[in-house]
Amino acid sequence: MSVINRRNAVMGWAVWKVAKRAGKKKARDVTPSVEGGKPNKSLIAVVIAAVAGAFAFLRGRRSASD
Repeated sequence: MSVINRRNAVMGWAVWKVAKRAGKKKARDVTPSVEGGKPNKSLIAVVIAAVAGAFAFLRGRRSASD
């Protein structure tokens, strides 16, 4: 009997699907959201950090190619 067979493959696939769904739900619960009609401070900080990181990345790529 081999270690990799159809039963183990199906069980692994099922466990992966369930774990992925649970992980997505956990991530959705943790992410900052809009509270009372305005975004909370952590959401604003994440957006500003993402924009700054994208700007630094693009600027670095542009200067490296010149």
